[in-house]
Amino acid sequence: MSVIRTPGGLSVSYRPRALLVGAGCVVLAVVAAVLAIGSGEYPMAPDEVVRTLIGQGDPADAFIVNELRLPRTVTALLVGAGLGLCGAVFQAVVRNPLGSPDILGFTTGASAGALVVIVLAGGGSAFLAGGAVVGALVTGVLIYALAWKGGLHGFRLVLVGVGMTAILTGVNSYLITRADITDASRAVLWMTGTLDGRGWDDVLPLAIGMAVLVPVVLLGCARALRMMEMGDDAAAALGVRVERTRLALLGAAVLLVALSAAAAGPVAFVALVAPQVVRRLTKSPGPNLLPSLCMGAALLICADLVAQRAFGGHQLPVGVVTGVVGGGYLVWLLATERKAGRI
Repeated sequence: MSVIRTPGGLSVSYRPRALLVGAGCVVLAVVAAVLAIGSGEYPMAPDEVVRTLIGQGDPADAFIVNELRLPRTVTALLVGAGLGLCGAVFQAVVRNPLGSPDILGFTTGASAGALVVIVLAGGGSAFLAGGAVVGALVTGVLIYALAWKGGLHGFRLVLVGVGMTAILTGVNSYLITRADITDASRAVLWMTGTLDGRGWDDVLPLAIGMAVLVPVVLLGCARALRMMEMGDDAAAALGVRVERTRLALLGAAVLLVALSAAAAGPVAFVALVAPQVVRRLTKSPGPNLLPSLCMGAALLICADLVAQRAFGGHQLPVGVVTGVVGGGYLVWLLATERKAGRI
């Protein structure tokens, strides 16, 4: 760990390897974003995309980039960043590599809230975001209450989350059967996780939420979270208000999950994979919040690029790509944890 001391007497500590990993993820995300914007029925070279983004393209290119393709790319970057950050928070709080919103049930809860809006109310983006937030928060309260027993044990939270996921999956299936064919088709596509047709009205709620929640997590709770990884008693001895901090972190993470699900559907496994890949690259046992955020953005925009380009003229929902890759990673992770005797 390195320390920078400012003239005012303040010191900032950082890990050079973690900083390098985060910077590499940012570069990868930017390159993939430029390539994704240039993809489609009207292909554009990377230099044309960059010229258009800085305001030097012709009007036709500006319309295609700024109105049709850039919202999708920005949505992918923000959703990936939000999922990567909340995955790192969940895994650090429960001290378990399986601590992902996909497994714990929060994503399914957000899906249930959004499905109520789609199937029963047929609302737009703002109502969809509101439904996802309410669904995720209600699910979070239920899981926390059921998992609490003199403290919040990681494996107990995972088991309760798996059970809640099963229940909510049945609820979501029932909601789809109640919908007419148009709403049901829309709901099934959304539940797969898709970035198709995203506009600036889909970006806005997520961007506002992240502008508020990311600083809360990175600046307000990161130091306390590092202490909590040593154990609740040790963190309390160092002056951390453990339960208040845990609730603040879980609340922020659940809101990030909800807003991400509202923007792109319940995109699978990014929140599980991003923090684990970062931990292996940085070789650091800490929560690695900022590198996980950058890794999540890079993973999702790369997955979207693969979904657009890898199958010729047939585009896949991005959730299919993340599900295939992330599912394979989950099997490998479970086998590794079993071999180590942790499950």
